[in-house]
Amino acid sequence: MRMHRRDVMRTHRELVLGGDDGQDTGDPAARGTVRDEIVSSWRRCRLVGVTTSGEDVPYQAEFERPNRLLRAADPVIGRLADQIDDGPATILLADSDAQIIDRRAGRRELANALDRLLVAPGFTYAEEFTGTNGIGSALEECRPFVVSGAEHFRDNLQQFTCMGSPIRHPVTGRVEGVLDVTCRVEDRHELLAPLVLAAVREIEARMVADASRREQMLLDRFVRAGRRSTAAVVSLNEDVVIANTAAAGLVELSDQAVLWDWACRILGTRDEFTGDIRLSNDVVVQARATRVGERGATAGVVIEMRPQPDRAAPSGRTRQRARAGAGEGRLVGRSVASSRLRDAVDAALAAGRPLLVCGEPGAGKLFVATHVHGRRAPGEPVTVLDAVLSADDPTGWLGRLTDALDGPGGVVLRHLDQLAPAVAARVAAVVEQVTTARLVVTARHRGGAGAASRVLDHFPVSVTVPPLRFRGEDIADLAPLLLGAGSSRRPVPRLQPGTLRTLAALDWPGNVRELGAVLCTAAVCSLGSDIGHRHLPPEYRSPGGRSGPSSLLRAERDTVLEALAETGGNKVAAAERLGVARSTLYRKLRQLGIDDHRLPGADPG
Repeated sequence: MRMHRRDVMRTHRELVLGGDDGQDTGDPAARGTVRDEIVSSWRRCRLVGVTTSGEDVPYQAEFERPNRLLRAADPVIGRLADQIDDGPATILLADSDAQIIDRRAGRRELANALDRLLVAPGFTYAEEFTGTNGIGSALEECRPFVVSGAEHFRDNLQQFTCMGSPIRHPVTGRVEGVLDVTCRVEDRHELLAPLVLAAVREIEARMVADASRREQMLLDRFVRAGRRSTAAVVSLNEDVVIANTAAAGLVELSDQAVLWDWACRILGTRDEFTGDIRLSNDVVVQARATRVGERGATAGVVIEMRPQPDRAAPSGRTRQRARAGAGEGRLVGRSVASSRLRDAVDAALAAGRPLLVCGEPGAGKLFVATHVHGRRAPGEPVTVLDAVLSADDPTGWLGRLTDALDGPGGVVLRHLDQLAPAVAARVAAVVEQVTTARLVVTARHRGGAGAASRVLDHFPVSVTVPPLRFRGEDIADLAPLLLGAGSSRRPVPRLQPGTLRTLAALDWPGNVRELGAVLCTAAVCSLGSDIGHRHLPPEYRSPGGRSGPSSLLRAERDTVLEALAETGGNKVAAAERLGVARSTLYRKLRQLGIDDHRLPGADPG
């Protein structure tokens, strides 16, 4: 008896899930029914653990919209929507992460069915989350992909036929998104594929025209700036960098993303701005940024830079030595918060007293503590003890502490705020006898009512390591160090500018430790090449919570965070620095999604 095609597909899928190649369905006439690309997709789904009965779909209520893709696609899918209005098909537009960003047309009953199955803007249809489907599988295969009925990996999607095609930027070759047309299986039409492919070609053509217009505007302004100035000149946007000879010797790859983000931030509400910016290797330049394009349709920026002689880092061989020593304990970072941390460490070293290093988990407290010892007594050994272990063997742990303090070199005592109460008083008596900077302890923060908190009172000198979310621009400097430490590959992979922009926009609750883990994973995926957006773990490819006019929102958010960082989390002082009422600052904190309970500082209100 010949098997029904849907039964053949399901049987074949079960064989694949069971580890079989799925070549024998039990019906000789059915062999070859399942296309090779579908079987390959099923295998990928099996490997990442997608379940056939699953119904969950990742969702982001707010997300950064790819403006370049939307500019090119909106007129095309708008015309298609008019043509098939109230028809049996729905048009879906997804970004390069398979997140649906637009849905058009379709009969009401089809729209309702898609809503029930979460096929709507904000939901992500990557294969790793939702199995074989027209959006995610087209991205995985990097080519047009049709999935019909039982070819879907998930059972709840098998009532649909989907045809998706990647949209590639014709200039960069980068996949910008996917155009998908979805209908019910019984409404499938032979013109579905030609319709999608023709629309994709038109979108790509519009991208070329848009890119050409924007790049021509950038080039024109670059030439005009170069004629009137002897400064280093860079003209850039998200994808294009044009630099004169002076700028080419000054701006490194990591600086491109930093310059673009800086320009977006300071040009959020103006067309021109002049100010200082710190580039790689502590080179400080005075930069004048000028918007290129029309308001609301920015083509990019032109930045004219002049190094500040009294603040620029050495060049040539001295700069090479600075690079070589980057992994030897330097406190890198070009942000205001990092600059203040370096000043605080200098002051602590000058005081010559035992030091308390505070900060969130993963922020780099141990790194700062060992840096202090390296500055205090280069070459001396350092003993590191963890107060968390004091609860397991209080007497033995206390003995190791006294031995370390009696011996040579420095001592770092980690997590002192988690010291076992049973030994707190004895530890306080021991550390009270130490009067030099050879003892450095770490803790999350001062305060609290426990016995361990009273031990912290014996450290009048302290510094606070700012969380990574307050110093996103430091990622350009941290990444080479973290990649060098976590990868044996040489040369060390670099971050592409777009990747750096994405990472700098994230909040990093796990701070530098989390960043290091993400970069290590990305380096493995990149196989030694420069790390692109696609090499990041999926959950790190989109800076969630940033939507609408991204440059303005980012400008507001970063300005508020920078003011809070500069005032140590004191919201009254931050409001004064911003020139707004305290009530206005509180309202901005809520609007921008900034959790004021996670801010450092002494003033809660």
